[in-house]
Amino acid sequence: MMSGAAHRTLELETGMSPADVAALADVTHRRGDIAASIASGSFPALGIAVVPCSMKSLAAIAHGYAGDLLTRAADVCLKERCRLVLATRETPLSLIHLRNMVAVTEAGAVVLPPVPAYYHHPASLDDLLAHVTGRLLDQFGIEHEEFPRWQGPRTTADSPTGGHV
Repeated sequence: MMSGAAHRTLELETGMSPADVAALADVTHRRGDIAASIASGSFPALGIAVVPCSMKSLAAIAHGYAGDLLTRAADVCLKERCRLVLATRETPLSLIHLRNMVAVTEAGAVVLPPVPAYYHHPASLDDLLAHVTGRLLDQFGIEHEEFPRWQGPRTTADSPTGGHV
């Protein structure tokens, strides 16, 4: 399921079409289909990841405005206490954005901005994207090998820093 803005953003940022993405999915839903399975609390689901989550969608979710399938499904996740992960992407953040993030967090959602990490020494943009993907999968308890896990600092016996490199 993709919002109208997601359709346009996808095309502008990746050159892919919504049909290209739909071909990768097992199930798709039209954003206006409020009768879709995911709009009901009786449909079993681990939860939903909204990736990317616009500030518009964040505001709707934070204030219970279920005006389309995306925000209705998110609302269902919150009321059913399922995992809702919002990969917000905006910078800088206004006070309104921050308050909406607090509101969804207090309601049980996880705000997970797609912030790159460098401790795993990424060699490419794909490595950075894999890390963010892995962190999203972690939120649902889905095992993966998207990135190497942090094992602590490397040490050497003769390091002048007491063994830490």
